[in-house]
Amino acid sequence: MVEIKTPSELTAMREAGRVVARALAAVRARAAVGVRLAELDEVAASVIADAGAKPAFLHYQPGFAPSPFPAVICASVNEVIVHGIPDASRLRDGDLVSIDCGAYLDGWAGDSAISFTVGRAEVADAALVSACERALAAGIAAAVPGNRMGDIGAAIARGAAEGGYGIMEDFGGHGIGRKMHEDPGVPNRGRPGRGMVLREGMALAIEPMFTAGSGRYGVLADGWGLHTVDGSRAAHTEHSIAVAPTPVVLTAL
Repeated sequence: MVEIKTPSELTAMREAGRVVARALAAVRARAAVGVRLAELDEVAASVIADAGAKPAFLHYQPGFAPSPFPAVICASVNEVIVHGIPDASRLRDGDLVSIDCGAYLDGWAGDSAISFTVGRAEVADAALVSACERALAAGIAAAVPGNRMGDIGAAIARGAAEGGYGIMEDFGGHGIGRKMHEDPGVPNRGRPGRGMVLREGMALAIEPMFTAGSGRYGVLADGWGLHTVDGSRAAHTEHSIAVAPTPVVLTAL
């Protein structure tokens, strides 16, 4: 079931989104060569707690996961695409890092992700992140009433094709609201003019995930992290948005 949010509900979601945005900004500011991934998790946890919010990822266990998620953020480094568990490993110069974060505030969810390089960025990594960010912007721009879900997927896939990047076929965005994951699914590949009609008030999390290689992925031993099979690097960007004549980004800082 796809829920249409009222203006007051979207205002509440915007506040949850601001908490997530502040947490991601704090994590990015703390990330540096030599910093442990677990430290970044502590930074996000502190921001969320100070806001009177609750982390959405901690103890979350979707159907594919063998165990509840043990952290506040997903921290995916280099060939890890998404769902990386932050641990005691330290960031190295040139690491490409993707941070995904979610929070609940007053019963409403926000969900967003960023990718960036620590230290000296490789040209190819910077191009990958920029392409993923542009694809996110294109997907958001397509989220207007009367368009269809395939228009969002087509806009994202076009960005991947232009850069020669891979896309994971089985993972994409989702609806969001009282729960972090709601209907409908939001694909990262689609056909223009096909799929569900977008209605004003829909709240969606749009999240391109690009790989520098084929897009084929495997699962890490922890059962959570997804990594590129060919060892190529990956980027992940995400915003929660409201469908409107001018789409509203709910997780902007």
